[in-house]
Amino acid sequence: MITLDDIEDITDLTRAEIDAIGEHEALPPLNAAALADRLMHIHHGPQKVQQMICEDICAALHRDDLPHARELYVVLHRFLNDHPGAAEGVPR
Repeated sequence: MITLDDIEDITDLTRAEIDAIGEHEALPPLNAAALADRLMHIHHGPQKVQQMICEDICAALHRDDLPHARELYVVLHRFLNDHPGAAEGVPR
């Protein structure tokens, strides 16, 4: 039987990155992992993930949730470190 951990492990993203996608799209973890995997394999998908994390940071700042914004900034930093092409040509 395939578990959520198995699905998350094949996405090429960290659990925190998948959680940020789930937060952005209001998805449960399994659906967020599936979306994350799809995004990482389509044209401009990594840029969309970067955009989602940035939007999550903005939303946290607008809620005055500075601790969460800081956590998401760390997620963004690691994502861009692991996927440097994601910062190029960010879709609007």
